[in-house]
Amino acid sequence: MNPLSTTDYLAVLPETLVVLTAVLVIVLDSAKRGRWATWVLPAWSCLGLTASAVAAIAVWGKGGTVFSGTVFADGFSSLFKVLFAVIGILTVMFSPYYLRFKSMRLGEYYALLLTAVFGMIVMVSAANLLVFFLGLETMSISLYVLAALQRADVKSAEAGMKYLILGSFSSAFFLYGVALMYATVGSVDYEAIGAFLAAGYQPNLMLVAGVALLLVGFAFKVAAVPFHFWSPDVYDGSPATVTAFMTTGPKAAAFVALIRVFGVALQPASSLWTDALTWLAILTMTVGNVVALRQSSVKRMLAYSSIAHAGYLLVGIVAGRTAFAAIGYYLIAYALMNLGAFAVIILINRKENAGYGFDEFRGIGLEHPLLGVTMVVFLLSLTGVPPTAGFFGKLYVFSAAIGSGHVGLAIVALLNSAVGAYYYLRIITLMYMNKPDGDVSFTEPASYRYALVISCVLVLLIGIFPEQLLRLVTLSAP
Repeated sequence: MNPLSTTDYLAVLPETLVVLTAVLVIVLDSAKRGRWATWVLPAWSCLGLTASAVAAIAVWGKGGTVFSGTVFADGFSSLFKVLFAVIGILTVMFSPYYLRFKSMRLGEYYALLLTAVFGMIVMVSAANLLVFFLGLETMSISLYVLAALQRADVKSAEAGMKYLILGSFSSAFFLYGVALMYATVGSVDYEAIGAFLAAGYQPNLMLVAGVALLLVGFAFKVAAVPFHFWSPDVYDGSPATVTAFMTTGPKAAAFVALIRVFGVALQPASSLWTDALTWLAILTMTVGNVVALRQSSVKRMLAYSSIAHAGYLLVGIVAGRTAFAAIGYYLIAYALMNLGAFAVIILINRKENAGYGFDEFRGIGLEHPLLGVTMVVFLLSLTGVPPTAGFFGKLYVFSAAIGSGHVGLAIVALLNSAVGAYYYLRIITLMYMNKPDGDVSFTEPASYRYALVISCVLVLLIGIFPEQLLRLVTLSAP
C-alpha cells in the first residue's frame, strides 16, 4: 500500500467531521442532560453537518481515487456529501419538537443520525465493494436502532426487529455476491471489475450468480418489488422523523452505489442484468402506486409512494450512462420534497392518540396557511407538475429512457405517474375543499417553519431553474 498523502486525508475530511460531531454529541449528552440538551445537541449536530458540507465544497473532488484506489475523490461523491448534510440538517430541525412530544431520549438519537449520515457518505465514496459494505452496515445498524427508538410503542419495536432481520438477510445476499465476484475477477475494486468484463468475458455460473446476488442485495436496500415487503411496516412503525430520513438519504446513497456498481463497473456485462432490472422497475412502479391507492394512512401512503419513486429511478439505471445526471437531479429533488411532506404530516399528527389518517388533513390549508401552501408545493412536486423540481426529475429520467431506446418502459412510467397523481391530489382536496373535524389548532415551532420554507423554496428554485443544477450534476456524474 502506498503511504497516505495530504490529498487522501483532505478527501475524507467531510466524513471525519461527521464522526467527530457524533462523538462530541455523545460526550455532551453524557456530561449534561435535561432541557439544556434539548437545544444544544441539535444545534451542535447542525453545526457539524454544516461544517461537513462546507468541507465537501471546499475540497470538491476533481476525479480519480484515493486510499490506494478504494475511495472515490470525484465531484459525484462531493455532491452527495453535501446533499446528505442537507438531509441531516433538515431532519435535525424537525426532530426536537417531535422527540419532546413523543418523550424520546435525545443524545443517542442525534448520534445515531450522524453515524447513519457517515455510513451514507462512505457508500457513495466507495470504489471497492468491501468499503461500500462497511458504509452500508454502518448506516444500516444506525437505522435499525433508530427505527426501534420509540421503546414504548409496539409498532416501533416491531419495525426495528423486522428491519434488523430482513436487513441482515439482504447483507448476506450482498456478501455472497461480493465473494463470487472476487472468485471470478480476483478483485473487488470497481475499476478492476470493469476492466475484467470490458476485456471480454465468458458468462459462467459463478459470474451470473455473483451479479444476481449483488442485484438482490441492492434491490432490498432500495425497496424494489418483490424485495420491498419490509419497507411499509418499517416506515410505518418507525418514528416519523426517522421515516422521513430513511425514505430520502439511505435511498439516495443506495442509488448512487447502484450507478457506480451496475451502471459503470458491471456495464460491460449489461446483457446479464438489464432484463431483470427492467422487470424490477416495472413491478416496483406499478405495485408501489396501486397499493398506495388503497392506504388509509398518509404515512403508509408516502411509504408506498417511495417504492414507486424507486421504480422511476430504476428506469434511469436501465437507460444507462445518459441518465446518470437525471438520476442525480431526481434524487436531490425527491429528498427535498419528501422530507418537506413528512414534516407537515408530523406537525398535523400533533395529538397523543392521533393517527396519520387522511381525515386529519380536512381544512388544514385554511387554518394553517404556511403548512397548506408548502404541502401543496411538495405534493405537486411528488406528482410531477411543472414548474416544480419533481416534474423535471421525471422529465429528465423518462427522456433518457426514450433516448436509449426503452420507449415501452418510459410509457409504463408515465402511466404510473398518472396513477400516483390521484392519491397526492386527494390530500390537496381535503386541505382546501373540506371543513375540519373539530379543533385543528396547534403550534408551529419556529424550527419547522424555517425548515419547511427552506425546503419549499429549494423545490421551487431547482424547478424554475433546473438547468443550473442539471449542469452541475452532469459535470459531476461518473
